[in-house]
Amino acid sequence: MGDFNLTVILDAIRRSSGGLSRVELAQIVGLSPQTISNISRRLLDQRLIVEAGKEGSGPGKPRTILRLNPAGMYALGVHVDPAVITSVVLDLVGDVVKHSRIPTPAGSNPQRVIAAIADEIKGLIEDSGVDPGKIAGLGVAAPGPIDLDEGTVVDPPLLVGWDRVYLRDALAEATGLETLVDKDVTSAAVAETWAGGASGTGSFVFMYMGTGIGCGIVLNDEVVRGTSGNAGEIGHIIVDPDGPPCDCGLRGCVKSSCIPQVLVAEAEEQGILDGGRKGTEGPEVQEGFARLCDAADSGDERAIAIIDKSAVLVARAVAVVTNTLDVERVVFGGPFWARMSERYLERIPALLAANSAANSIHGIEVVGTGVGEDVGAIGAACLVLEHTLAPRAQRLLLEG
Repeated sequence: MGDFNLTVILDAIRRSSGGLSRVELAQIVGLSPQTISNISRRLLDQRLIVEAGKEGSGPGKPRTILRLNPAGMYALGVHVDPAVITSVVLDLVGDVVKHSRIPTPAGSNPQRVIAAIADEIKGLIEDSGVDPGKIAGLGVAAPGPIDLDEGTVVDPPLLVGWDRVYLRDALAEATGLETLVDKDVTSAAVAETWAGGASGTGSFVFMYMGTGIGCGIVLNDEVVRGTSGNAGEIGHIIVDPDGPPCDCGLRGCVKSSCIPQVLVAEAEEQGILDGGRKGTEGPEVQEGFARLCDAADSGDERAIAIIDKSAVLVARAVAVVTNTLDVERVVFGGPFWARMSERYLERIPALLAANSAANSIHGIEVVGTGVGEDVGAIGAACLVLEHTLAPRAQRLLLEG
């Protein structure tokens, strides 16, 4: 119970941008002033919080404000996208201390990717100057499906050769750090709740725009993972009934109609791009998609039409999800998001409103991530902070 109460107090302080006094904490969490005082002392001794001056107006003694100590704890995060591997060192308040980005090694050998990640992590720790003893662990955001219990990546469609790769155990052994693995879309949603500000509150879906497209789900400030940790797989929502055939046997799914690989192939067929790609590996897709966006930015009407059509199709998928979950907000982000953000944010809000079942009751806000381009890696690091510090019902269970 003591550990649970400690995390409750820490979480309340974290969610308050300006910090809280002991009196305010007692009012918010419902614990006695003595319990608040005792736990605050523990947190101060552990250097997870600091006393940050005094505030007060009117009669009475000024109140001492408690805030998180950014240097009290650190976490490492890695985001494995088929196109790019992003790594970050995060402090306790969710700020990035150091980050790196490298192309995902080509080919179908997971061990090459794992070795590259381990090397990046070691270099990142050294470059950051962070005390290794203050690093709580390593979080990894990977394409789904995943097996949360085993920490494995289970044959993701855009990572060839990744059939039940024991990513968690391999990276724990290679880095010596306690390691967690979660889905990339879930990790992005976690990042938004920890570091996104206003966009990460309440109920929302995080639309992850990477080499694949998926969504993270947050309902009433709680991240939804599903029975096996694989909630948010939207690749087989039909968005174009007359569209291209999908490997699932249907036509016009998200996966076959609007992921970047499909858009690049369409641009090559129309002669917008030269079609000289060496393959369909993630980095080649990312480079081709960047050239497609360059063409659209330069006024090529055919390129604009491809991106605009993808916005319409993605909006249909988003409408299915938002109507099912009745959320208040859609947050877009991911490694491919920056290049499409302007055109998507111009078109999707109206498209979504037109297809919203609850539009006469409440609107749906559509925004870009408040975390930034590294949202997947930041989310992976936040997984560690969430696991270590967030209130969880399991902390109340008594061991036999």
